[in-house]
Amino acid sequence: MYDEGVTLQGRSVYRDRLDAGEILARLIPRPVDAGSIVLGLPRGGVIVAAAIARALALPLDVWVARKLAHPLQPELAIGAVGPGHAVVIDAEAARHFGLTPPQIEVLISRAEAEIAARLAYYRQVVPEPNDIGHRPVIVVDDGIATGATVLAALLALKRRTPTRITLAVPVCAADIAPELAASVDDFVCPLVPADFHAVGVWYDDFAQVSDDEVVELLRREVKREERGGRRDR
Repeated sequence: MYDEGVTLQGRSVYRDRLDAGEILARLIPRPVDAGSIVLGLPRGGVIVAAAIARALALPLDVWVARKLAHPLQPELAIGAVGPGHAVVIDAEAARHFGLTPPQIEVLISRAEAEIAARLAYYRQVVPEPNDIGHRPVIVVDDGIATGATVLAALLALKRRTPTRITLAVPVCAADIAPELAASVDDFVCPLVPADFHAVGVWYDDFAQVSDDEVVELLRREVKREERGGRRDR
C-alpha cells in the first residue's frame, strides 16, 4: 500500500513520530491478528511503533539492525547487519570506496557488538518475545532512505519464520520502495516521494531520540500490556 505523491489528509508532512504512527495504524491491513507483535527499529522507529502498538492493542518490542558505515566517512553506508549475522552489503559502494573484505569484516564485527550492547540495554526493561516465529509481525521504522538497515533487519527476521511480515513506515525513497514491497507480505507507506532528500524533511518535528528515551518508552509499554492482561509476549 504505497503510492508516490500521496498526501496525509491534505498534509505532505507528519507533525512528529507519534503522529506518523497514528496514521500508519489506521492503514495496517485488517483484520489484524491478535497474536501479532509490533517491532520498532531503534531509535526513532520505536516511537512510531509504540503509537501503532497502542492503537492496535498489540505488544511492542524492538528489532535491532545497524548500518555499516565507511570508517572515514560515517555518513556513507556500504550495507547493514541484523541479528544472527544477517548481512546486506552494497557491493558497488564497497568497491567504489576501496574497502577490502577484511575491512568489511571489521565493520561487521563492530556493528554486531553494538547490536549486542544495545539489545542488552533494552532487555533490562522488556523481555525477549517468547517466539517471533510462527506469529505475524509488524516491523516499523520512522523512514527509509537507502533501505540497507531495513533489509538486514528483514533478512534476520525471516530466519525466525514469522507467519506474516508487515513493513510499516511513514516515508520511503521511491527508488527502494519496490524492493521493500517485494520483501514483505504487506508494505504500508503513505509517502513515497521521488524527490526524497532525507527522512527528516517529511516531519515538522524530527528530534533525535536517545537510548534512554527508548528504554523509558518500552517501560511504559510493558506496563500498558500488563494492565491489559497482555503478558504473553
